[in-house]
Amino acid sequence: MEMQDESKFYKEYEVFSKKSAKAPIQHQFSLLAPNDDMAMLMAQENFMRREAVLDVWVVQRDHIRSMTSEERTTWTKRLDNKQYRTTKGYGYLRKKWREKEQGMLDEKEIMSWKEVKKS
Repeated sequence: MEMQDESKFYKEYEVFSKKSAKAPIQHQFSLLAPNDDMAMLMAQENFMRREAVLDVWVVQRDHIRSMTSEERTTWTKRLDNKQYRTTKGYGYLRKKWREKEQGMLDEKEIMSWKEVKKS
């Protein structure tokens, strides 16, 4: 009997779950299994018995495409000019608003108000 190389026998899987119909799908953990059916059984045993979930997805890691280093470099350079989308540039507005509010309702102005008497 010929021994199989373990690295070829087991495949890496990523497990995702969804807790409710409106909840996002979230990555939970990775696991090693010999095939898709065993990976699903292992995911159910290790995860579904601990938490209430609506759905579990098991995906072979080789079937997930991630960015190449070249794509990552190109795409992040393209996105570098999006600073106008962050709120860093608006930090001074809170200070300006406080100055405006304090200028409108300072103590002298409030004390100068007189009660209006009914005639």
